[in-house]
Amino acid sequence: VIEEAPSTFLDPATRKAMGEQAASLVKHVNYVSAGTVEFLVDAQRNFYFLEMNTRLQVEHPITEYITGVDLVELMIRIAANQKLSITQEDLKFHGWAFESRVYAEDPEKYLPSIGCLSKYIEPRSLNDKHEVRCDSGIVEGSEISIYYDPLICKLSTYGETRDEAINTMLKALDSYVIKGVTHNIPLLREVISSQRFQSGKISTKFLAEEYPGGFKGHAVKDESLHELISISAFVHAKRDLRNWSWIDGEGTSFRNNLNKSAPNKWDLWISVNKDIEPINVKVKKKGTNEEEFEIIMPNYPRTIISAKWPLETPLINACLRADNQESRALIVQYIDPLPVGFRLQYVGTKFDITVHNQRQHELSQYMIEKPKEDLSNLILSPMPGSVVSLAVQAGDLVAEGTEIAVVEAMKMQNVLRASRVSKVKKVNIKPGDAVAADEVLVELEDVNKNT
Repeated sequence: VIEEAPSTFLDPATRKAMGEQAASLVKHVNYVSAGTVEFLVDAQRNFYFLEMNTRLQVEHPITEYITGVDLVELMIRIAANQKLSITQEDLKFHGWAFESRVYAEDPEKYLPSIGCLSKYIEPRSLNDKHEVRCDSGIVEGSEISIYYDPLICKLSTYGETRDEAINTMLKALDSYVIKGVTHNIPLLREVISSQRFQSGKISTKFLAEEYPGGFKGHAVKDESLHELISISAFVHAKRDLRNWSWIDGEGTSFRNNLNKSAPNKWDLWISVNKDIEPINVKVKKKGTNEEEFEIIMPNYPRTIISAKWPLETPLINACLRADNQESRALIVQYIDPLPVGFRLQYVGTKFDITVHNQRQHELSQYMIEKPKEDLSNLILSPMPGSVVSLAVQAGDLVAEGTEIAVVEAMKMQNVLRASRVSKVKKVNIKPGDAVAADEVLVELEDVNKNT
């Protein structure tokens, strides 16, 4: 969920009319204190009452940003029988603000995620403007459980203009480190960086229209592929040099060849998620500086990448300068090492990067891929939670679409159904059981269509 203030769609007349209707409503019921009146607005700016929440709304930080008013302070003063120190005429809008609700959920399936936050670093303002705000109640080591809402943080950003607030939000999302649970930052970042969102053409149909087949993460191509391959080449070279720095110091007795020096150039084959054919990348360290490298790859201009990656943080701040192009700044996260590469988070989405040297690349042509396991006869729990109901027992014949079980977590229920005609072979659960994500709940077997 992304909130914005002020709205790009409302004109002053509509905003004034909505405010008058909201004020009339609360006066009619003698309501005192902060409250939120919600309306739906159509394309012709006709608005319709939706509901009223007798509390602060989740997105109150962006109201505070653009008005300069502390709503919580006003609530406390009202509770203490004090009069408001401001009038409606005193409220003026200044600048622009966005709020991104960061959830512990899988953005591709909209299912909650649980676990311990093994690494947690919130983004912060880089100056005294306080343009980044995090409203959260967790720290590194906190547990995200099935018993509460999966909201991790309300991340808000401010700017003098809409574009400035958007750019600050993108940097904040890129700098937000969350490990231990799946989160929705990939979707948040993809939406905010989209051309349609940045143009302000937003409606309740946005997700359905922009991602008709569902959100699948960021698709790397052209410029984004160049950026990802370049930063991957840097990460490989930097890791290699770090390994050499360990064995080139006090640990020289562990070196196999004492005459061998640390490398200053690499000939690599890099692939992304095994979906993109390996790209040959030539990397060269610039002088004695271990933070600047030259990158050469087919179909792209020669690029100089300068990056800072302190040992104690997963955050990599990089600047790419391609020949005859403007420089580009980006923030990437190093997530985990892999057997022949590593996992990076780039523009919010995680990518598995495979890196081979020339000999490894030649040998990889002869490696046989492991066949995927057939899970079509297994009913798996889509998320950690509890079994609300079970609709079948062993021996039952089920048709395509038949309800098998219902699993609930964080106020969300998922109905699990048979994908085809089959017979229930084994039931591993009962109502009330706690289950893990991908746990086998019910096993099916094929039957004759004439059965």
